Formats: sequence, structure tokens, C-alpha cells
Amino acid sequence: MDGFARSREQKKKDILEAALALFMKYGVQKVSVAEIAKEANVSQVTIYNYYESKDNLIQLVYQHYVDQIWEEMERLFTSDLPYEDKVKQMISLKDVSNPTISDVFYEDLVKDYGTGQSYVEEKYEKEGLPLLMEFVNEGKEQGYIDPALSNEAILVYLQMFQEYMRRDGVAQTLIPIAEDLTKLFFYGIAGKKV
Repeated sequence: MDGFARSREQKKKDILEAALALFMKYGVQKVSVAEIAKEANVSQVTIYNYYESKDNLIQLVYQHYVDQIWEEMERLFTSDLPYEDKVKQMISLKDVSNPTISDVFYEDLVKDYGTGQSYVEEKYEKEGLPLLMEFVNEGKEQGYIDPALSNEAILVYLQMFQEYMRRDGVAQTLIPIAEDLTKLFFYGIAGKKV
């Protein structure tokens, strides 16, 4: 890659990072292209040249964010940590409970997910769900998850949750209880601790 191409890619990355930081702080709708340009130290024209529209930029920012989260989860799932430590780290949901990220950002992301055509859903279906089911099977083999539970029942449970997330306004309900929902998935109502 020559110097011009490297510079172009760095500017594109700077724009994505600036937009993500602003979206996380204020939400997608409250941030203008001018504010993103100022934060990224580029012109608005540069943003439009690279991304065509704010809507395209928003979609690419969501992809960038989801890819970051996915890489973190993939590292966790495939790490050498004991199973119970992996579960505990999943339950902590660092990003969802991060006070520097506004609820509005998560609401915007969930609203995009609710369209049924989002990158989040595509990533979940193609990569997340298979890896999660491998993780569940690992838990069954190690005695942390009831081996009598069928994978079909677990998939139905996950699908119900997925369908619930597509409802309007659901993010306001889910965000404060995200950790509890993850605990319910792994420990059930009885609250068995790993």
C-alpha cells in the first residue's frame, strides 16, 4: 500500500472512530456530520467522499462497533480460561454497563437491529450463534450446563429473545437489566452459581 492509500485508510478509520465516540456519547441523531468532521480533523466533504451519506456512515460505524465487540467475545470464547470464568466475564457485559456510553446509542443500535436487516443480526446468525452453541456444548460437557437441555430448546429461547429485541422502544427496558438477562440465561431462575 502506497503512502496515499495508507493516508486515505487512516482518515477513514479516524472518521469511524470519531463518529463512534460521538455516537456513544450523544446518540446517532444528535450528532452532525460537521461535528464528526471536527472530531476527526477532516472536512465534511471528505466524509461525504468516503461514506456518501450520514446514513452509510452510521451503518459502517455500527459494523465497526459490532466487530470490536465480536472480536472481544470470540477471544473470550476461545481463550484458555476456565469455563466458569468465561461465563462471569460474559455476565459483566463491560460495554453495556459502561457509564460513558449513552443509553441513546444502544437504543439506536437496537432500533437498527429491529429492522431485521442489520449487520448485527447478520453477524449474530453467521458467527455469533454457532460459536455460542459451541460454548453451550462445552458447558454441557464440563457439567456447567444441564446436558438434558436440548440445543433446540436453547435455540428457541434465544430466538424468542431475538424477536423481543425487534420491538420498538425495547432498548430502554433491556439496557438496565442486561446483566440480569445474561445471568438468567446461564443460571436460570433458581440462580445456580457457576
